[in-house]
Parts: sequence; structure tokens; C-alpha cells
Amino acid sequence: MRTELVTTLKRQATELLSDLERDREPILITQHGLPSAYLVDVESFEALQRRMELLEGIARGERAVDEGRGLSHEQATVRMARWLK
Repeated sequence: MRTELVTTLKRQATELLSDLERDREPILITQHGLPSAYLVDVESFEALQRRMELLEGIARGERAVDEGRGLSHEQATVRMARWLK
């Protein structure tokens, strides 16, 4: 992963954005020698968001099963049929 100073971001924002679009590699921005932010392209960020939503949904489902809130196949089929109308 590439690391750049915040001053580089200020001075060369257009070039860094072009690099992001081309390479699709996140850039770590540092300020006073400490990590401050990650700069990522839009497609990668949106893909990460979708993955997080999927993982959160799986975690909710696992909690529901652990808490005994699961549905039988027949119950799920009826519920899905209502949602798909």
C-alpha cells in the first residue's frame, strides 16, 4: 500500500485521484507522521460497503438462530412469498 503525506494530497490531489482510478490501490494519508485517512476509489469503497452489509446480515442471522428465532423452511417460504408479491 502506498503512503503519502497530507501535504502531497493538498498539492497533487488530481494526480493521486488519477493513480487511484488506474491502480485501484488504497493510499494511506499521514499527518505529522501518523496515519490520518485512507484514500480509496469509489468502486472499491462501494464493494467494501456491500461486503460489510452482507457480513452484518449473516451475523444478524446467526444471532437469530442462537436466540431461537429461526424459521422452518415452510415458514420461510410463506414469508418470502408475501415479500415477493
